Amino acid sequence: MDLNSIELTTITGEKTTFKDLSGKVTLVVNVASKCGLTPQYEALETLYEKYKDEGLVVLGMPSNTFLQELGKDSDIQTFCSTNFGVKFPMTEKVAVNGPRRHPLYKKLTTVKDEAGLAGPVMWNFEKFLVLPDGSVKRFRPTTKPDDPRITGLIEVNL
Repeated sequence: MDLNSIELTTITGEKTTFKDLSGKVTLVVNVASKCGLTPQYEALETLYEKYKDEGLVVLGMPSNTFLQELGKDSDIQTFCSTNFGVKFPMTEKVAVNGPRRHPLYKKLTTVKDEAGLAGPVMWNFEKFLVLPDGSVKRFRPTTKPDDPRITGLIEVNL
């Protein structure tokens, strides 16, 4: 799956493309500040700190698709850094489903999960692990970031 040409805007407004992540192991996660799964931020940051020097990028993509995200990107950034010490890269707020779905999610949602299901993002904190060869593994929201299925794939591909 070629994701390199997909444009991204960081939470601070800088323009980039997914190509800047090419060759790395990238965990893309649609995050939200007011969700029961929000504590996963802590495990995402721990994972990032543990493996970032070896080539892991955690990419948080805030989304209000499920009506659980703060209004302004600056508020989201403050919330994440203050409450969870988040240092991993984050994008501006995006839609992950529906007609305004971000182009990255248009491609990622074609990937099947372990049960063989593709399609819309089910909830906040759904995870897509993009491997250096361009293949993608999908994990549903309740799969924790430090689940051995995720960490094992990260370690093998760094």
